[in-house]
Amino acid sequence: MMSIVIIEDEIKTAKALAKMILSIKPTAQIAATIQSVKTAVAYLSVHATPDLIFMDIQLADGNCFEIFKQTQVLAPVIFCTAFDEYAMDAFKANGIDYILKPFSADSLQSAFEKVTMLQNFFQVNEKASIQINNLLSAPDPTGKTGFLVFKNNKYNTIQTHDIACFYIRDESTTLVTITGEEYGISQSLEELYKVLNPKQFFRINRQYLISYTAVKEVEHYFARKLVVKLTISTTEQLIIGKDKATLFLNWLDNR
Repeated sequence: MMSIVIIEDEIKTAKALAKMILSIKPTAQIAATIQSVKTAVAYLSVHATPDLIFMDIQLADGNCFEIFKQTQVLAPVIFCTAFDEYAMDAFKANGIDYILKPFSADSLQSAFEKVTMLQNFFQVNEKASIQINNLLSAPDPTGKTGFLVFKNNKYNTIQTHDIACFYIRDESTTLVTITGEEYGISQSLEELYKVLNPKQFFRINRQYLISYTAVKEVEHYFARKLVVKLTISTTEQLIIGKDKATLFLNWLDNR
């Protein structure tokens, strides 16, 4: 189901646009209809990113490009306006199409076809990008099998399959076992990723490198992020950004 936000200060026009959208895309969901820059900034700052935004340029309280200055707009935008002098600015601001009012079913259909074409392009190229990245950066597929650690004046060997995660805090790296034991080690997360099996370990963010066997569950978070829960407790919530979410789910599925 495609989630769509309409940003249009003329209520009558917004309703007509919504009706036309649903006639072309019956399964679409109009998540919100917004009339002002202020309301748009507030909505986009706290709600999940929609799949598509239809946006008028002249809004009740100013120019729509103020929205892009005040918050991060991640969704593609189709601009619907009576003014053609803003076309260049529109395409610099996530614009994938620019429809002049009064808009027609044909112009709207053409815009949706462009959206579909771009979605297909990026889906295909995302897979290619993942494959190329794996080929270029993947460590030895067998990976490092153990780590020598030092604690309480004793050296011990921790087998890699007994590791739940590595995390970094205050520029120091800690190895955590599946039983919750922690050991300080000298390697950075970048160095660790180079020697570990990439099918077993995933760098979810700047702080954590986690093991597949330690993943307990994954939940959706706002703005298309993910929250990962491990079999051990962690002091921080483990968040995976939108840019890595698909890659992480593919990693979980690629067994």
